[in-house]
Amino acid sequence: MQHFTNKYRDQIHGTLSGFDRLVFRGSLRRLNYGYWDQGLQSLVAQGMEQYLWQNHILFKDYLDHVKRVSQKVKQASVKPFESQGLPVEFLRDPSADKDEIARAIATKRSVKSGLVCALSSVEPSPSFEHRGTHLVRRTKPCQVLYQYQIHPQVGWMYARLQTWLPFHIQVGLNGREWLARQMDQQGLKYRQQGNCFVWIEDYQEAQKLLHQQLEINWAELLNSFAGQLNPLHESLFERYPASYYWTCYQSEWATDIVFAEAGSLRRIMPLLVRHGMLSFSSADVMRYFGRRVNQSGDVPASFNGTLETDLKRRQEGERVKYRMHGNSAKFYDKAYSEIGSVLRGAETTINTVQDLRAYRPKEGGPEQDLRWRPMRKGIADLHRRAEVSQKANERLLNALASVDDSRSLEELTAGIQKPAQWSGRQVRGLRPWADDKELFTAINHGDFLINGFRNRDLQKLLYPTAAESPVDRRRRSSAVSRKLRLLRAHGLIQKVPRTHRYHVTETGRAILVAVLTAARTSVNQLNQLSQAA
Repeated sequence: MQHFTNKYRDQIHGTLSGFDRLVFRGSLRRLNYGYWDQGLQSLVAQGMEQYLWQNHILFKDYLDHVKRVSQKVKQASVKPFESQGLPVEFLRDPSADKDEIARAIATKRSVKSGLVCALSSVEPSPSFEHRGTHLVRRTKPCQVLYQYQIHPQVGWMYARLQTWLPFHIQVGLNGREWLARQMDQQGLKYRQQGNCFVWIEDYQEAQKLLHQQLEINWAELLNSFAGQLNPLHESLFERYPASYYWTCYQSEWATDIVFAEAGSLRRIMPLLVRHGMLSFSSADVMRYFGRRVNQSGDVPASFNGTLETDLKRRQEGERVKYRMHGNSAKFYDKAYSEIGSVLRGAETTINTVQDLRAYRPKEGGPEQDLRWRPMRKGIADLHRRAEVSQKANERLLNALASVDDSRSLEELTAGIQKPAQWSGRQVRGLRPWADDKELFTAINHGDFLINGFRNRDLQKLLYPTAAESPVDRRRRSSAVSRKLRLLRAHGLIQKVPRTHRYHVTETGRAILVAVLTAARTSVNQLNQLSQAA
């Protein structure tokens, strides 16, 4: 990351790294444990059987019990919304964009904080059924309830409750929304566009606030959401206590680089996309995720997973993504504005942790027995997940720093081929490969490199024969003066003060060399360059 920011430090306002999207899941482990029964070809839910025994419920009455409990849970969960006159809607299409629906309701009702709405639908969910003399696990359609709110601490979020035993919970929130709340409390000024910031008053202070999210008591925070979702939890499990075990189902850790000018980002973005698609190999993708490769740089023969690279064109711009074993790293242009434009230089998404390691004690073992063990999906390893994600972001950004971002010939000459203004009058665009090629050759003459050139010097190069009369000399001088005015209007030359001499500007020299070199390059030479690349 340091290589990338150093390369473009003159164009960058600031950087920000931290959680973007987070999805947590809570499950009652005491209900879900069991064993595989070969005869039933199903997992026997011993935990659920224990729950029924403790509550003196026959297995055959399980379905009736769950129906009664489910109805009570739904009523208790939506009661705060109904008491405030907030929408409680059932969606017949479970694939409907619930977040979009909830945001539309918040906008329509001008909700700035607190509860927004409750949406429910029927979705496939893990549950139980009575089979023979046992309760077994199975997936079945269950009604789920989504609560949307603008939380005073984390901002916009949702929490979903499976209203049928075993009452699984899912909580979704956004680290950038959370940061906005933190900055509001600190009085830190910012400009937000979507879920990114195009300008922040103090980027270092904002980064400190993002780091504070890692220090939060996640179990306490998530349990508070669970209490809002199911106020009846304690009474339902009075005889058979069961608490939620929280896992991080999905996490996105994003590094935003804010460019001062939109033009700077728009110029380098196509170069980064091309570089990211054509220059990185499968072994490079493995390195982003911290996996070892052979000394030769090849993918190890023992690797039997999938490595993918793909390009997607979106309305906002282009996105390049690298995938390995369900995890991904990507970069894309996020937002453009007059005060700042955001390159999401790297965003690491972790869905599976099977390839990752954490330095931790064994679960249930002595705390001092620290070893590198498989990373858990539980929130206990969330801090390590953030470290792994940040390292992946840094590797990707450092790889992107090697892009050849020198300006192309088309970029160099695009401006000079358009009309320009000089002393309040419009002058035509230059024609580098047509009418003005001879003029370019003349002002690029080696004799003019140190002392510059005058009108009369160019006349000798542009006119092969001497003037035949004073009238012809004045005509030639006027014609060259118009050409000098044209070159000055486009910034290719500048006048030496208190003299009649002109010098080629630094920008002009780069354009002259590029145009004249391209004009002398043969098709065969271009083909050789293409093959070498």
